[in-house]
Amino acid sequence: MSYQVLARKWRPRDFSGLVGQKHVVQALSNGLDQGRLHHAFLFTGTRGVGKTTIARILAKSLNCLEGVSSKPCGVCEHCVAIDEGRFVDLLEIDAASRTKVDDTREILDNVQYAPARGRFKVYLIDEVHMLSTHSFNALLKTLEEPPEHVKFVLATTDPQKIPVTILSRCMQFNLRRLAVDEISGQLEHILNDESVDFDAAALTLLARAADGSMRDGLSLLDQALAAGNGELKTESVAAMLGTVEQRHLHDILDALIAHDVSAALAAVEQVFSLARDLSTLLNDLAETLHRIALIQQVPDYRDDSRSDWGQLLRYASQFDTQDIQLFYQIVVTGRRDLALAPSLRSGAEMTLLRLFAFQPGEGEADSPGQSTSSARVGSAAQAAASTASVNASTSAVREDTAVQPRPAVESATLDPPNSAQVSAEAKSHSTIELPEAIQPEHWPALMERLELSIPVRTVAGMIALKQVQGDQFEFEVGADHLEMVNDRFKNSMAVALEKHFGSPRRVLVRAADQETVADLLTPAQLDQNARDKKQQDAESAVAADPVVRRLVDTFDAEIVKESIRPLD
Repeated sequence: MSYQVLARKWRPRDFSGLVGQKHVVQALSNGLDQGRLHHAFLFTGTRGVGKTTIARILAKSLNCLEGVSSKPCGVCEHCVAIDEGRFVDLLEIDAASRTKVDDTREILDNVQYAPARGRFKVYLIDEVHMLSTHSFNALLKTLEEPPEHVKFVLATTDPQKIPVTILSRCMQFNLRRLAVDEISGQLEHILNDESVDFDAAALTLLARAADGSMRDGLSLLDQALAAGNGELKTESVAAMLGTVEQRHLHDILDALIAHDVSAALAAVEQVFSLARDLSTLLNDLAETLHRIALIQQVPDYRDDSRSDWGQLLRYASQFDTQDIQLFYQIVVTGRRDLALAPSLRSGAEMTLLRLFAFQPGEGEADSPGQSTSSARVGSAAQAAASTASVNASTSAVREDTAVQPRPAVESATLDPPNSAQVSAEAKSHSTIELPEAIQPEHWPALMERLELSIPVRTVAGMIALKQVQGDQFEFEVGADHLEMVNDRFKNSMAVALEKHFGSPRRVLVRAADQETVADLLTPAQLDQNARDKKQQDAESAVAADPVVRRLVDTFDAEIVKESIRPLD
C-alpha cells in the first residue's frame, strides 16, 4: 500500500478544518448561506496557507448534491469526485506553465458551454500572477461578465504583479501567515490521531521552521518522523533542522553578564563542533535579544511558546535596555557581514567580541566633554585586565537588595533630562517646596528635581514612594513592572538622590501587594489622572457651551467626545 504524505492526507475537506483563516471562512460562509455569490474570487497569501484548499472547498460547496451551502456533505458523488481530483467541472489550471495568450483563449473558448455534471463550472487558476500581459487582457471581458454557470477562483502568492483591472473584477481575500501556536497545535492534533509519540519542544521547533506555512510544517513533520524512526524527538528534530540549542544562547548571554569572553567563545566552539550553521547562531541570538527587549519595554508581553521564558525574564532584569538595543544591532550587522568574513567562525567570533568591546566600562572616569556613546566604548585591553574585578563587584551588587550607591564618577554617564520633554505638570511639581521630611506624596515633585536619564526617569515614574527611613528610600512597584527595576536602575537612582541631598542614599524596591497595586500613587498614574481630569473638564465645558447646546437642540446634533482636546 502506497504511503500518502501528511500534507495531502490531512488537507481540510471543509471550512471547519481550516486553521487560522477565520476571516476568510466567515465571509465565504455567509455568502454561500445567503446566496450572495460573486462570480470571481482572488485568494492571496504565502505558500501553504490554504489558497488551493479553500478553492476546492468552495467548489464542493457550490456543486454539492445537497445544495449550495457552506457545509457540503462530503459524501455525495460530487464531493467525493472533487476530493479525489476527478470532477470534470472543476478545472485546475497552472498559470505558471500556461502563460501564453493562446492557452488563455483555449480556456475561454469552453466557458460558454454548460457544466457537464455539476451546478457550476469552476475555473481554478493557480499562480495567476504568472500570466502574460496579453493573457490578462484576454481574460478581462470574460472575468467581468461570465456566464451564470461559471465561477472563477484565482490564487497567487504575489498579488503585486496582477493588473489592477483584474483586481477590480474580483472579490479579494488575503490569507494570513499562520502563527507558531496554530501550526504546532495542528501538528499535535495530527500526531495524536496518528498515535505517534512526540516531544512538545520538537513541535515548537518544527512550527518555527515552517515560517507561517502549514504545508511546510507538515512536510517537515514527515521528514522528522523519517529521521526519528517513526518518533518525534527534540534531539533528532534539532539535528535535522540544524537548530542551535537554547543552552548555547544562554551560555553567551551569561558570559556577557559575567564579562567572560572565554565562555562566549567556548559556546561558538560547541556550535561549530556540532556542525550547526553559525549564521543560525547569530540569527537565534538576535531573536532572543528581541524578546528580551519586548519583555523590558512591553509590560503585557508574554510568549508561553518559549520553554526558556523564565530565563528570558531573568535576562531582562539583568541587562540594561540600552545595552540590549546595542547588542541587537551588533548581532544583526555581524550576521549580515558574515559573507565578508574570512570564515563563518571568525565572523561569528568577531561579532561576539564586539559585544564585549562595546559593553559599558566599569569605573572609567569620563572627561567633561565626553559623550555617553563614547564613554560606553572601553578598550579591549582594559576590559580583559579588569574582568575579575568587574565580576566580583557585579555579583556583590546583585546579592544585596538594598543597593549601595556607586561612586559619584559614574553619574557622568547619566544623561540629564531634556527640558523640552518635561511636561507642564512636571514643571509645576518642580516649583513645590519640599520639606525636610519627605513623604510619599512628595515623590512626584522630588523625581522631577533629580538628574535622571530618560530611560531611568520612565521607570521611576512607575514606582511609588512608600516611606523614607534615615538614608533609605523604600519604593513599591507593581509586579508587571518589577523586571524593569534592575540593579543599574537602583544604582542610578541612588547616585541621583546622593547628588540632590549631598549625602549617600540607599534605594530599596519591593513588589506591591496584589490588593494595593491599583492604589499606588506613581508619578505616571498621577499625570494620567491629571490628564483625565482635564479631558473631563473640557468635555463638560463644551457640553455646557450655549452655542453648542443650541446646535444640539436645533439640529439634533451629537457631540463627538473623541474630538475634544483640552487646552494647555
